[in-house]
Amino acid sequence: MPIQHLHCPLSAIIKPSGRHTMPKLDLRKQYKEFYQAGPEPRLLTVPPLTYLCLDGRGDPNHSPDFGAAMQALYALAYGIKFAAKKQNPSMDFTVMALEALWWSENMETFSLDRRDEWLWRAVILQPEFVTPALLDAVRADVLTRKPEFSAALQKAFLFTAEEGPCAQILHNGPYSTERPVVEALHAFIDAQGLQKRGKHHEIYLSDTNRAEPERMQTIIRQPVVEK
Repeated sequence: MPIQHLHCPLSAIIKPSGRHTMPKLDLRKQYKEFYQAGPEPRLLTVPPLTYLCLDGRGDPNHSPDFGAAMQALYALAYGIKFAAKKQNPSMDFTVMALEALWWSENMETFSLDRRDEWLWRAVILQPEFVTPALLDAVRADVLTRKPEFSAALQKAFLFTAEEGPCAQILHNGPYSTERPVVEALHAFIDAQGLQKRGKHHEIYLSDTNRAEPERMQTIIRQPVVEK
């Protein structure tokens, strides 16, 4: 639906957290347990976390929607950061890395080889104080500066994920070589007497514009449930 410009100051939108000088909020440190992984799978319980999101479908390597979603997400994420910092310096925070959830309409047939059937949700973790009203105010501003991404900007939303029990593992290398790591994670889940549920989740720790493919790191996470 069309985005309505908010006729109220950001001070009425952002929940204040005091005026004392504080270090920049580092979400990766705050949630360190959930943003680190090794070559061996492990189990963990992920608390409810709120993300800035954009949904789409199809192979991300050939979908213009995916590229537009990345541009829109980061424009909004940095807009939220600067709006919060301007209102209250103690609310400054580091913008987190891109993450994505992948699934298909029938998860029984989800395959790494059938990318045209993929559904995806590109996400960036947000601080607890970010509200839909703040997102709408920032969106209205970004729309005036980046009208070429209007379609994607208007579809962005906040979502609180409740993944709960999960298994995760670290993949080192290009995305095209993920398969053995994903299979190892799935075998680990089965060996623990668990089964997969929910969506395949990837956390992209490396900047693809800077890192060599062989040095890229991706956390692969899969929510689980008892059989």
